[in-house]
Amino acid sequence: MSWDWEKLKEQQQKMGGGGVPPQMDELVKRFKGFKLPGGPLLIALIFIALVVYSAVFTVKQDEVGVVQYFGRYVRATQPGLNFKIPLGIEKVTKVNVKRINTEEFGFSSNEAASRRRYAPSESTTVALMLTGDLNVAVVPWIVQYRIKDPYNFLFKVRDLRRLLTDMSEATMRLVVGDRSIDEVISKRGEIAIEAREILQRELDLADSGIHVVTVELKRTNVPGPVQPSFNEVNQAEQEKEQMIFQAKEEYNKAIPAARGQAERMIREAEGYSLERINRAKGDAARFAAVYREYAKAQDVTKRRLYLEALSKLLPKLGNKYLVDSDQKNLLPLLNLGQQKGVGVEK
Repeated sequence: MSWDWEKLKEQQQKMGGGGVPPQMDELVKRFKGFKLPGGPLLIALIFIALVVYSAVFTVKQDEVGVVQYFGRYVRATQPGLNFKIPLGIEKVTKVNVKRINTEEFGFSSNEAASRRRYAPSESTTVALMLTGDLNVAVVPWIVQYRIKDPYNFLFKVRDLRRLLTDMSEATMRLVVGDRSIDEVISKRGEIAIEAREILQRELDLADSGIHVVTVELKRTNVPGPVQPSFNEVNQAEQEKEQMIFQAKEEYNKAIPAARGQAERMIREAEGYSLERINRAKGDAARFAAVYREYAKAQDVTKRRLYLEALSKLLPKLGNKYLVDSDQKNLLPLLNLGQQKGVGVEK
């Protein structure tokens, strides 16, 4: 039924003159009788629009849509325009699989201050680690990761961020605990590579759906209270290494020279020994040859040996004087050295 506007105006005039306003039940009756022209059609159009709106969804280029049918996983959709069963029957969760996420340990940058897990007082405690040589080091690091399996990321782990942080901390403590304080400070790249491999293996075993892009170690040092003592130890180690280097340098100079001299003396002795042996062998061979000739002709060989001995001996004697055996006195010989060409033979 339509509104009776004239009667309504009369009632308003009566109220203005101190009349009584219309009762609530009367207004309810009037509203029940009110009919909007084309109402069912409008409701149908609104319903259809809601169905279409809830059935169509768009997945961005760097995302993957995970569709659930009453909470159960049914499929994953690729980037672009996609469809699902409307009215909440199928639910879509969009997961960014190309964005690089960052977790920081032992420090916090301005970008990560709002999402860090640890309070500022706990941040330094996380970075305190015991090294393999029982020293304490402050090891801050960063883990960068992305989602590689949306299904595992959404459904296999309840609190994925807590799992990642706990495994990252356990992995870093394991790797640092196998090295000395000097290696932790000087070999950060090697430690980061090993930590990334171990962390990725553990996350794969947990079906986390995470791919660790990189693990980066920041500046590693010792805690502030022990820094002076650590510097003194480093200075002592450097002096020790310097002294060892100098000693090795002197060793490398003296030992090779001594070895060379010893080798030279050994070679000289070996040469002298070989020379004496060869000479003795030669003398023995010559003596054997002479003996064989002597056995064949003793007189001839004896005379030849005698003459050869004299030919070697006489040139070494200088002046030679031949004295007649019949000479009765030596007076004529007193001036032999002053006379020229008298009784002298060479």
